[in-house]
Amino acid sequence: MNRLLAYSAALLLSLGTAITQAADALPASPTQGVEGNPRPRICLVLSGGGARGAAHVGVLKVLEEYRVPIHCIAGTSMGSLVGTAYATGTSIEEIEKTLKGISTELLFKEEPPRREQTMRRKRDDYTILFTPEVGLQDGQVKIGKGLVTGVQLETVLRQLSKAKGYHQFDQLPIPFRAVATDLVTGKAVIFSEGELANVMRASMSVPGAVAPAEFNGMLLVDGMLTSNLPVQTAREMGADVIIAVNVGTPLLKREQLNSIFGVSGQMLSILTEQNVQASLASLKPTDILISPELGDFSTGDFDNLPQIAPLGEVAARKMSASLQRLSIPPAEYAALRQRQLVSVQPDQRVVDEVRFEKLQRVNPAVAKAALETKAGEPLDQSKLDSDMRRLYGTGDFEHVNYRLSDEQDKRVLTVDAVEKAWGPDYLRFGLGLSSDFSGDAFFNLLGSYRKTWLNEQGAEWRTDVQLGHTSGIYSEFYQPLSAGSPFFVAPHVALERSTADLYQGDDRVASYQVSSGLAGFDVGSEFNRYGELRLGVIGGVLEPELDTGPQILSPGEERIQAGAFTGRLRLDQLDSVYFPRSGWRSEVNLLDSQGSLGADEEYAYWTADGTGVVSFGDHTFNFYARAADKLGNNPLPRYENFQWGGFLQQSGYSTGQLLGESLQFGRVMYYHRIMSGTLLEGAYGGVSLEAGRIGNPLVAGNSEDWLKSSSVFIGTDSPIGPLYLGYGRAEDGNSSFYFYLGRPF
Repeated sequence: MNRLLAYSAALLLSLGTAITQAADALPASPTQGVEGNPRPRICLVLSGGGARGAAHVGVLKVLEEYRVPIHCIAGTSMGSLVGTAYATGTSIEEIEKTLKGISTELLFKEEPPRREQTMRRKRDDYTILFTPEVGLQDGQVKIGKGLVTGVQLETVLRQLSKAKGYHQFDQLPIPFRAVATDLVTGKAVIFSEGELANVMRASMSVPGAVAPAEFNGMLLVDGMLTSNLPVQTAREMGADVIIAVNVGTPLLKREQLNSIFGVSGQMLSILTEQNVQASLASLKPTDILISPELGDFSTGDFDNLPQIAPLGEVAARKMSASLQRLSIPPAEYAALRQRQLVSVQPDQRVVDEVRFEKLQRVNPAVAKAALETKAGEPLDQSKLDSDMRRLYGTGDFEHVNYRLSDEQDKRVLTVDAVEKAWGPDYLRFGLGLSSDFSGDAFFNLLGSYRKTWLNEQGAEWRTDVQLGHTSGIYSEFYQPLSAGSPFFVAPHVALERSTADLYQGDDRVASYQVSSGLAGFDVGSEFNRYGELRLGVIGGVLEPELDTGPQILSPGEERIQAGAFTGRLRLDQLDSVYFPRSGWRSEVNLLDSQGSLGADEEYAYWTADGTGVVSFGDHTFNFYARAADKLGNNPLPRYENFQWGGFLQQSGYSTGQLLGESLQFGRVMYYHRIMSGTLLEGAYGGVSLEAGRIGNPLVAGNSEDWLKSSSVFIGTDSPIGPLYLGYGRAEDGNSSFYFYLGRPF
C-alpha cells in the first residue's frame, strides 16, 4: 500500500510539473500582463497567393472582433499588400471598400487613361494594329521582361497605403516587413525600409507576368519563390506568438497541365509549396495556423476579391478557442487600435528639384515637360501618380517610378524612368477583315516600324506597310522644333493602290484601281494631349484605271498631277476607340488643289465629323455626325468624290455603294455591356439608327434623298482586335449581314 501511495504521489508530482510547463508555454491570457508576467509579442504572418490573399482581410476582421493585439506584421506578395495597408493605419472598412474597386483591369491594364496619352499614340487606335510591340536592336528581335510592367499596379498600391513616401518600417503604426526575391542571387530580400508602394510591387512581381522591379541595383521578383509564408522573418522581429495565414497556391490537376502557361505556373507553385512547407514545419505549438478553404478561386481571380475575403473570416472563426486566449480587455484593445489607426502624415513639402537619372536616349527636358508636378510646388500625390502613368504612356519606358530625398536643405524628386531595353526601334502588326456575306470580302495586313529618339529633340520616323484591299507604304518623319516643344514639322510620303467600286442603284457597274504617289510637308502643333493642328502642302501623281466595267466609264487620263494645300484639326478625348463609354472627338480637314502647285485640276473641299459619348451604368449612347462638300464653284473630280455606305455608315448598303459630291450623315448608337472584360473591354450588344444623303451623285439617277437605316450588332474586344457581327437594313429594302475584324467606323 505504501509503495502504491508513493507511486501515486510521484505520478501526481510529474503531472503537476507537466501542467505547469504547458501553462507557461501557452499564450498569455487576458488576465496576464501584470508586472513580471508580460503579454507575448504577437506577429501576424500573411502569405502570398495572388487574389486568394483577399482572405487575409476576413482574418483581420475576426482578430479585431476577438480583440487580438497585433504587434508586428510580415507579408509576401498579396500578403504584403494587405499587411502594408493594415500596418499603415488603414481600417478594415477602408480595405474592404478598396477591394470592391479592384479588378484585373485596374491592376494590370498598363495604358494610362486614353485622354492623357499623346496624340501620336492615340493615332494608333484608329489603325488595325493589335499586337504588342517588339523591339529591333542591332538586327535582333527583343521583347519585354513581363506581360505588364507594374506601373498601374503601383498606383493602386499607393491608394492602399496610408503612408506615402519613404519610411523606416519599424516606425509605422505597426512594424512591418515585406519579402521579395533577388532574381540574380535567388535569395530572399527582406524590406525593413523603403517607399511602400515600390516595396509591395517588388514583392508582387510574379515572374513572367509582371516585369521585375529594380531596387538599389537588385532585380526583384515575387517573394513567393523564397519565403511565401515568412515565419522566420516574424521570429526575427521578436515574435513570441505567430498567427500565420496561409492562403496557398494550389497545384493544378493533371488535366489542367495542357499548355506552356499551365506547366510554367505549376513549376512556380511547386517551388512555392516547398518553402511554405519549411515554414509550416518551423511553427511552434504556441503558434496559430489559419488556412482558409478557398475552393476554386485562383491566384488570378482579382475580379472576385469581395467574394474571397469572407472565406478568411470563416477559417479564422474555426480557430476561435486559440485566438480568444490571446484576447485583451476592451479598453486596452481600443487604446491600442486608436494608436495604430493614426495615419502617417504624407510629406507634402515643396519639391525644390525634379530630376531624371540614367536616361541615355530620352531627353530629360522632354520627360519633364510631360509632368504636371513642377519644382517649386507642394507635392500632390494624385497628380504625381498621373504623371507616372502619363510618362509610361509615352511609349519610351518599360518602368517608371520615383523617390524623394533631402539633399543639402533641398527636397529632390527623382524619377526613375527605365528606358525600354528592347528599344528604341519598335515593330507592330495588324490584321483587318470584313465581309457582307454577299460576295464582298476584304482583308488588310499591316506592319508598322517606328524609330524613336533619332535626336535630342525627340524625332521619330515611322513607316507603315499594308497589303490587301488597300496596299501601300506610308512614311513620316516627325521632328519637334525643340526639346519639349509642341511645334513640329513632318515631311511624309505615301505610295498606295486601292480599289473603288461604282454603283448604279444596287448594281455594281464598274470597279477601279487607283494608284497614287504623294509627298508632303506639314507644320503643326499639339495641344497638350487634347488635339493636333496641321497645315501642309502635298504633291504627286494619281493613276486611276478601269478594272471592270464598260469603257464608257473609264476615268480617261492615265496620269493626273496633284498639288494642294492641306489643313487638319483633330481633337480627341474619347476614353476608348473601340467601344467608347465617355468623351468626345472631332476632326476637320481641308484640301485646296492649286495649279500653282502643279495640279492638273483646281478644286477644294472640306470634311468634318464628330463623336460624343455618354453612359449610364452599362448603358451607352454614342452620337456621330459627318459632313463633306466642295468649296467654291469648281466641281470635284471623280476620284475626289465622297464614298460612303456599309456597316454603321448607312447600314444595309454595300461598303462604298454611295458616291457623290457632298455628304451629310448622322447616327445614334445604343449599346449595352453584356460581358465584362479583364484586360480587354468585354462584349457589347447594340443597335443604331442612321440617316444620310449623298448630294450630286456621280452616277446619274442615284438617289439624292435622305436615306434611313438601322442595325443590330454584337461586338467584343478580342486579343486580335475588335470583332463585330451585325445586320443592317435600310428603309428602301436594302439589307446586309456584316462581319468585321478591326474598327469598322
